Formats: sequence, C-alpha cells, structure tokens
Amino acid sequence: MLTRINRLAPKAVLRFIPANMWICLLVISLSPNRVLAMTDTLSHDSRPNIVLIMADDLGFSDIGCYGGEVETPQLNELAKNGLRYRQFYNAARCCPSRAALMTGLYPHQAGMGWMAAADMGTPAYAGNLNNNSVTIAEVLRSAGYSTYMSGKWHLTNERKIEGKVIDNWPIQRGFDRYFGIIPGGANYFKATIYSNNRSYRTPKNFYLTNAISDTSIAYIREHAQAGKKNPFFLYVAYTAPHWPLHALKPEIDKYVERYKKGWDVLRQERFKKIREIGLIRQDNAFSPRDSKVQAWDRLSDQEKEDMTMRMAIYAAQIDLMDQGIKHIVDELKKQGQFENTLIFFLSDNGACAEYISREKEYLDGTKADSYESYRQSWANLSSTPFREYKHYVHEGGIASPLIVHWPKGIRKDLNNSFIDSYGHIIDLMATCADVAGASYPEKYNGHTIQPLEGKSLAPQFVGKQVDRGKIFWEHEANIAMRDGKWKMVAKTKERTDFDKASLELYDMDNDPSELYDLAKKYPKQLEDMYKEWHAWAERIGAFPLNTRTYGERAQAYRRMINGDFEDRLGDWKIYQAERGLARIEVDTKDVIQGRNTAKITVQRKASNTNAVALRWPYPAKKGEKFRIELASKANRPKTTLTIAVEPVAGGRPVLNEQVEISGDVAVYRFETECIPKDEGYRVSLKFGDVPVATSVWVDDIKLTSLQ
Repeated sequence: MLTRINRLAPKAVLRFIPANMWICLLVISLSPNRVLAMTDTLSHDSRPNIVLIMADDLGFSDIGCYGGEVETPQLNELAKNGLRYRQFYNAARCCPSRAALMTGLYPHQAGMGWMAAADMGTPAYAGNLNNNSVTIAEVLRSAGYSTYMSGKWHLTNERKIEGKVIDNWPIQRGFDRYFGIIPGGANYFKATIYSNNRSYRTPKNFYLTNAISDTSIAYIREHAQAGKKNPFFLYVAYTAPHWPLHALKPEIDKYVERYKKGWDVLRQERFKKIREIGLIRQDNAFSPRDSKVQAWDRLSDQEKEDMTMRMAIYAAQIDLMDQGIKHIVDELKKQGQFENTLIFFLSDNGACAEYISREKEYLDGTKADSYESYRQSWANLSSTPFREYKHYVHEGGIASPLIVHWPKGIRKDLNNSFIDSYGHIIDLMATCADVAGASYPEKYNGHTIQPLEGKSLAPQFVGKQVDRGKIFWEHEANIAMRDGKWKMVAKTKERTDFDKASLELYDMDNDPSELYDLAKKYPKQLEDMYKEWHAWAERIGAFPLNTRTYGERAQAYRRMINGDFEDRLGDWKIYQAERGLARIEVDTKDVIQGRNTAKITVQRKASNTNAVALRWPYPAKKGEKFRIELASKANRPKTTLTIAVEPVAGGRPVLNEQVEISGDVAVYRFETECIPKDEGYRVSLKFGDVPVATSVWVDDIKLTSLQ
C-alpha cells in the first residue's frame, strides 16, 4: 500500500497521512532512424535509467551551483559529480519549452508556438501537441523502457482539458503512469490533481512539490519491487518555483533574514560567485539593475518587509524542490540504480517578472488563498548576470542551468567541470534516444513524424565535441538566432509590429550579458543571420508574428465557439438553478453532425426559463452585430428552446428568441442588435421551459461577427 510522505523540514522530518487518501491517485490505471551511435557499444542490459527533472520559472543563477544563495545541496552534489553547461538554452516560456523538450522539435513544429491557452488558427499555434511529433516517452517505450511522469504537463489545449478530451494527455503520449497537473500553474495547497486519466481534488495537508517528489519515489520503488529488468524513463516536472508563492513555514523562516540585504547587494554577491566558480570569464561584465527596478535603499521599511518575504517564499520553494530531488536520489541508491541512472536538471525558461496578485490584502505563503508572485525586482536578481526575463529571448529569458549526472556514463575526470559549447532543449530528445539505443521513427501510430531537429549531447559526456550549429527562437515576435559566438536578438513590445530595426548583434564569447550591441559595426553579419532566421521561421510556420497580450489572445479564442463539441463541453458554462434539474452531456451515438452533439435531458420541472442553460461567454465590441446559427432536434414535438445573447453582468439582451423544435433536425439563424458598449456577452441556450423527460440535441453552433 502506498503512503503519502509530507516533508516539513530539510532533515527528514516525516509525517504519514493515511494511505487511503492517496491510493486512488497513485493506482496503475517504428521504423528505424537511429539518432547517434553512442549505445552501439553498450549491451541492452547496460542502458541507463533516465531521470529528467525540470524546474518551472527558475532563474539562471538561483541554485547554489550556478551562483545563487538558495540552499540546494543535492543539486550542488549532482553538479560536483557531473557536468554543468555554461550555455544551455530553453524556449523562453513554459509550453514552448515543454513541447521542444518532449519532441526534439522547435515548438512551432510540435503545435506549440505560443501557449495552451488558445488555438490561434494555424498548425504552429494550435496550442496542442500535434500528431506529427513523438514524445521522448513514446520513443523510449518503443525501445523497451518503462515510462513514468510526475508533475506539470501543459501540452494540451486548455479547452480540451476542461472538456476532458484525453487524447493528448501523458498516458496517451507514451507514459505508462502519470500523476500531476495537466494545465499550467496550480495552487500548491489546493488544486485539481490528475492520476493517469482521472482528476481529483487534493486532500488536506497537501503540498504539490512534495507530492511530485513522493510520486516519483513511488514509481522508482514499484519498478524495482515488480522485478522489472528493463530500464525506466522518469520525467519529473516540478511546478516550483512558479507562482503562486506557496511554501512550508520552516523553509520560509530560514530565508527571511537572508533577503533583508535586498536585491542590489545580492546581485553583486551572485555575480562575484558566478565569476569565482567559472561560469563566466573574469573579464565579462554583468547587466546593471533593470531601469524599472527601484534601488533597494529607496524602499520604505514596509516595502522592504513585503519584498523580503516574497523572495524568502520563492527561495523556500526551490529549497523544497531540492529536498525532493535528494529523496529521489536516495531511492535510486536504495534500489541500486543510482550508478547507471542518467539525471538531467534544467529550467523551462528564465526568471519570471510577471505581476500576479489576486486582490488579497496580505501575503502569506503558507495559505492557499494568498496568491502572489515575487515580481520583476527579484526576477532581476534571478537573471544575474543577464538581462530580461521569461517571454523574451535575450539571455535572461532563455538561459537555463543544465546539470548532467551519470556515474557510469560520464568520464570520471570530467566530473565537476563545465561544458563550454552551447546546447538547446531540443537536444535532450536526441540525447535520451542515443543513450537508450532507441530509434527515432519516421512514422508513428499512422502519422508521418517530422525529422528530429536536436543533436545528441552524449559525446560531451566522454570529452568529445558536438558541433551544435545554428539554433533559433521565436516567441511573441521576440526573435533570436545563435551561430557560434554570434547571437542576433530582438525584443518586440506588446501590441506593436516586429521591426527589423530592433535587431541587435552580440559576441557571446566576450559579452555573454548582451551589453554591447555590434549591429552597426557588423551589418553584413546581422543581415546574413536575419535571412537565415527568416528562412527558418517560414519553414517552421512562425509567421505571422503576433504581439498581442496573453489576455487578448485568450479573449480572441473565446470568440471561436466550441460549437461542434469536438472538445466535448470544454469552455461551455453549464448553469442549473438547482442541482439535478437536467442532465447535460455529450452524445456520441445519436449525433446531428460530426462526432459529438450536446444532449440536454430535463429531469425535474424548472421554475423558469433561465433555470437551465448552456452558456458561452465572449468579449464583444461596441457597434458589433453577430449572427447565431445552430442545429437542433428534440424527442417530442413542439419543444421550446430559448436562444439569447445577453450581457454577462446582466442587462437587456441583444437577442432573445424562442423556437419550436421537433424530431427532425432544423437549422436556426438569427442576427443580434448592435452591441451598445464594449462588454462581456454570452450566448445562452435556455431549457427551463422544456417538459420533464424531454431530450434536446444541439449542434453546429456558430457565432459570427458581422462587423
């Protein structure tokens, strides 16, 4: 029987929660195209286990072995007995990085050029991992590996998640077992948790980081206890230290005094340590404090107290993650698997400068209803020695720690050394396939698979060079290219078009912090790189470049109504004035068109027309008119259905029509009045007048702006 372990302090203070609270969450519910040849010399039984650990929103210099003051003894130990990369890159944001990591492709090629919050209407920006890519889990399972995942997935469109469309969840994408969160961020104390293909609310005394660690340990233990002789792949995707600021009190208390120094002093201390440990050269400069960040000494005492607590909680989140990694390592040792386990540790993007506040008047990182971020001021510390943050493709947004540890696979004299050449997150698929002796397929499950873009890093584990070549970025019209020592990069402001004049050029050997723009000195170098970037962007589908804000993109997606119910009831708001008035479901047998039709069966008499409704909220602009279309039928004649378009906040509808439907499918079309002002509206299908035991089917709902 599995037992939940809740770690409350750094030195193995353990408390057990009754196993029946967790057993339901943890229950078990290729054509050849070789990558490289490292494993040609390895026997099948000598292939390593692979543990791939990803932090979320971790800054380049946060952990101890990369210059930070946060206590990360386990990561430091892995670095001391393994390799560290001075220049390793992610894809600037959580969804794109995870797509690149899992597939070995650029994010756009995998369908994740932006985020899972929206399908932006092109294959590159579908917001959903596509079927022309394969995951590391799919490739390694085909080679005989057991595959496990705990933590954050964030590779499925959020509408599909809400509609419980599971075809692109971890279990469907190559993992034997899964535990974690399918969407992006989550409350660390109170969340919806997914185990395989089912969702649950968290119990009391829950802390997400510990749950991810504990489940990883359980997978390792059970793999050994089952007597399995095959190796395993374990993907541990922590949400730490992503907002909200949530941690356990002993760890928070440990850091409060430390951060009273403020960011100015700590940036200097980190830079000094970064130089001392050899991450950069002694003659390399580091970026000045961000111009938008106030000097620490200019803050009031109250502001200092608030900001100190924010960073203390953030540091505690990292500390707790490191403790979890230690317990994972301890379990590998206990099971005799540590020596031949290849461990990677990296971050999905740079430090997060996002301002998150859920209108609470207090900051308490030990409570679920406190929902805050650590802000740009501390993100500037986390990015040391670089500038910029998550979202952007200057070094502060894309530079990641990469620690590689593998006692049986890394040459002993290389331990505690740095890899100088740069690498990219797309290289980890190639590396895993290489050391596992796995074939990367040309076809998988009937789909043609795009050729692998990454290169194996495995030769570097034995002192050989990897000619990495050119790598590219695009995210929210922020673009970059790396070619040897040269880096071309541009930042595009939100709601503005990309401007070629914004391109910058840096010599990364001598200026890793991107302080001295050489664009005017070497115009031909810049022009040649931009042409190559442009050709890459066309090849992978990055155009058109889009600089709308997160909210604008998400709101635009709201106007793309899920009217064919392909995403089941995803994003539809179901309203019933009283529980049990109606059963609202997706019918896959008696359909009007396509594969799915919404079916509403009235079970009890409703008090009024509005008592049962299917609602679709969306943003509308002043002066807009809309056309509403839908197909419907009922199991008895002269059944009344009310169709309305009304303000979400209440007020006069711009459409309110009643239609009689019968056993024959009929199509209905209406036009609204003009929208009187910018406001949130909703399409409402109201079933309150439908007689008891009547079923109504609706499908092919279209919302079209006539402006």
